[in-house]
Amino acid sequence: MSRSTMLHVRVDDQLKAQATEALAAMGLSVSDAVRILLKRVVNDQAFPLELKVPNAQTRAAIEEARAMASARAARFNAAEALIDDLEKARQQ
Repeated sequence: MSRSTMLHVRVDDQLKAQATEALAAMGLSVSDAVRILLKRVVNDQAFPLELKVPNAQTRAAIEEARAMASARAARFNAAEALIDDLEKARQQ
């Protein structure tokens, strides 16, 4: 068996506690999860989650959503207006 080494990672206390609890429910430790992550990186030669820089359209949508959430406002006043907008977009 190969020699093991320590890996030190700084994370927020609350994040660690929540992750520990969630992983324990899956029968895993935080160390198990990190080993799985690193194995996937080695085997796939890629990060196992899709990471992208959002394009201009996505960034605009994110900003719109944040503004609506902070103002507690909706983009549409009624479900019918939403459906009409979706149908219009589908026809284009």
